[in-house]
Amino acid sequence: MNYSTQMEAARKGMITAQMEAVAGKEGMEPEKLRELVAAGKVAIPANKNHKALDPCGIGQGMRTKINVNLGVSKDCCSIETELEKAGIAIKMQADAIMDLSCYGKTEEFRRRLVGMSPAAIGTVPVYDAVGFYDKELKDISSQEFFDVVEKHALDGVDFMTVHAGINRETAARFRKNPRLTNIVSRGGSLLFAWMELNGRENPFYEHYDRLLEVCRKYDVTLSLGDACRPGSIKDATDASQVQELIVLGELTRRAWEMDVQVIIEGPGHMALNEIAPNMLLEKKLCHGAPFYVLGPLVTDIAPGYDHITSAIGGAIAAASGADFLCYVTPAEHLRLPTLEDMKEGIIASRIAAHAADIAKGIPGAVLWDEQMSEARRNLDWPRMFDLALDPEKARRYRAESSPENEDSCTMCGKMCAVRNMNRVLAGEDPM
Repeated sequence: MNYSTQMEAARKGMITAQMEAVAGKEGMEPEKLRELVAAGKVAIPANKNHKALDPCGIGQGMRTKINVNLGVSKDCCSIETELEKAGIAIKMQADAIMDLSCYGKTEEFRRRLVGMSPAAIGTVPVYDAVGFYDKELKDISSQEFFDVVEKHALDGVDFMTVHAGINRETAARFRKNPRLTNIVSRGGSLLFAWMELNGRENPFYEHYDRLLEVCRKYDVTLSLGDACRPGSIKDATDASQVQELIVLGELTRRAWEMDVQVIIEGPGHMALNEIAPNMLLEKKLCHGAPFYVLGPLVTDIAPGYDHITSAIGGAIAAASGADFLCYVTPAEHLRLPTLEDMKEGIIASRIAAHAADIAKGIPGAVLWDEQMSEARRNLDWPRMFDLALDPEKARRYRAESSPENEDSCTMCGKMCAVRNMNRVLAGEDPM
């Protein structure tokens, strides 16, 4: 039986090789996964031209996934540096990598990235269009925007962020409801500006069916971008954000009618108490489609530490229903991340994702923690290192400060509670 997309296959009762692979990794029955894909509750980004892909599932009942952003810009245009980052991200078990390149040899970088990466690859075509055509934004035509979309799909990109929800109506809502930080989405601001400069509708909204045809042809998952995500906690859950979310829900249904998989993108900056209600709102308005969040960052005052503000919000968001976390690095709001910044961001996001998986009862999540606790009880340092999220750092910290007694550490020494309880329970003198 032939099929164009994972969703079409699922709706025809087929279990694809990608579904089999995802079900095996998630500990889920393939038939259950097929039902979730058919209903749009799970997306498996898997472009037919991405031959190196090790597919992952994003959505209901799945382990929370994390995404890493990288790519070349005018100020930092080394392809080799960004490919090195990609290699480290893959080694550190990132589930997806978004290529945000907007300058220079974007096509070369994208093709090399797709060729090397088992992780799903995402892009934002409007960024590339601005850099690729090297012309004024207002002079880029609808045809040129769609030519870039098709080029990315042909190159094997698994999911694309397209800000189709920032239409003329959404833009009018934004104007009537002033914000502290306006529109902070790069892609959203570009399309808002294009509409304002040309007096025309967003081409991705006006010609949405054309976008869906490209996605269906290559089985590209459509990541519906949040142009109106809040850029400060003051702007969270305002009229612009909610207006766009309503539009994204309508666009989700239209995509599903063409068997195109959808992910919804979300905030942003948001106070702790607003996160859980926003997750519920997205799932309601977007019909249970997988939710992909940037953070949310729970305070605006910590530049240099936004991997922490993001991880706090990400853990709450994922525990409350978000399915996919976009990492944030310490360099957020300040500069392009270095390799070390990227590592910090990945670890913070993985901690948030795992903490949420424990809360959601994802099969096997808490077992990892129980194994670590057992190793700690036994003072089995090699086992602790093997189980650590970042084994290299754990080993380095231990080696930097050697204790007098090998079964303790330099914080407690012979007063170590674990050591003493083990000895007392074994009938030995603890000291």
